[in-house]
Amino acid sequence: MTPTDTLKHEHQIVLMVLDSMDKETSNITQTGKINVEKIEKFVDFTKNFTDGCHHAKEEKHFFVKMKERGMSFESGPIAVMLHEHEMARAFIRGIVDNLPNAANNVPTAIEAVRQNIVNYSNLLKSHINKENNILFNMADNMFTAEDQTELEAIFEKVEKEEIGEGVHEHYHQLAHEIAEG
Repeated sequence: MTPTDTLKHEHQIVLMVLDSMDKETSNITQTGKINVEKIEKFVDFTKNFTDGCHHAKEEKHFFVKMKERGMSFESGPIAVMLHEHEMARAFIRGIVDNLPNAANNVPTAIEAVRQNIVNYSNLLKSHINKENNILFNMADNMFTAEDQTELEAIFEKVEKEEIGEGVHEHYHQLAHEIAEG
């Protein structure tokens, strides 16, 4: 499996959770109530899988390899992806910051949580589309066979040593639990 295949597979897991987030925002709109437990699972997944695992692979390794092959971090596609990662983190902070008051049925906090979830989901769907259909094709065209092998080995090492044995699988299971719930 190539590094882009690995990242695309992770995108599929993220998209499952985003679909569930969209359903939850519809529920919030209809009921004015918030499911704190479900939103805490969203936050756990986004912080630890989407950002801590997936974005970390991209930022620390994949984008760095693209830079080595001539792509800029300051402008162009990588700069856009990095900026969108930061925007996503800000939306998650907005959820976390407002969740305690939302749990206490403060209407403005409930709306802030809902809006941050909507913004996060919309951003990530667009972001994933750009990566899957543009950036990853560019990377596959610029990476050598050795680059591909090296990155895949690095991704495996990140899974075991930085993220931890079994953590990736835990978040796959959580994504399925979220999607089914």
